[in-house]
Amino acid sequence: MKKIFDEISLKTSILTTKTYSTSFTLGIKTIDKNIQNEIYSIYGFVRFADEIVDTFHGFNKKKLLDKFKKDTHESIKNKISLNPILNSFQRVVNKYKIDIELVDCFLESMEMDLNKQEYNQAKYKKYILGSAQVVGLMCLKVFDKDKYTKLKPYAMSLGAAFQKINFLRDLGSDYTNLGRTYFPNVNLENFTNIDKLEIENNIKKDFDHALIGIKKLPKSSQKGVYLSYLYYLELFNKVKKINSKNLLKKRFRISNFKKILILVKVIIFDFFKII
Repeated sequence: MKKIFDEISLKTSILTTKTYSTSFTLGIKTIDKNIQNEIYSIYGFVRFADEIVDTFHGFNKKKLLDKFKKDTHESIKNKISLNPILNSFQRVVNKYKIDIELVDCFLESMEMDLNKQEYNQAKYKKYILGSAQVVGLMCLKVFDKDKYTKLKPYAMSLGAAFQKINFLRDLGSDYTNLGRTYFPNVNLENFTNIDKLEIENNIKKDFDHALIGIKKLPKSSQKGVYLSYLYYLELFNKVKKINSKNLLKKRFRISNFKKILILVKVIIFDFFKII
């Protein structure tokens, strides 16, 4: 029975999410149970594509990504795939009528990571759009398809804030291990606190705009999105305290204990400030 295979596919997406991201797992657990599986499925798809370009060293990444892209299109068209992650993802795409342009935009950003390159302003915006903003838009289709157009700008700001913080946190490792420098007009050989502050001010604008949209989300997803917002805000505040030179030497993160504290805080206190 295909139902059994669909259940196995979903479990694969859930396992992928729980294995790779404590933050998103906790965030998903705080949204309505009726839509949790959909977000697990989206995350599983995104994670697998990201792993191809980020960790499959020694393999033909372009060939693997090309096949993944082809298989993605076929799974959506045929409404089935023998790849459990894609089978889980296509169900969500078809059920919520997620635009294929969003899927393609994401995969194009993954293709950009296949080669070392300098990012100008245009490439920087394109990469953020594909790697983060459209992922938020896929989730928004699940959260509230009726208010999708109205909430779209806020979801894009939240995705941009998350991705820019990732860039800032991973500045040293991306440059040293992967040869990537995402921020345009920034020389990492002479990265200063002024450069860092300019980036941080830009991120704060994204955060402030995104919070307006979070307040407009339905209750079924609001708490989970707000929790993710607070996780990244905590990481942002931590990174802001780090000197520009030290930021290049270490990858900073939030401890699982701190994440649990934030979760409890949201459930008991902070959540009531935004409703």
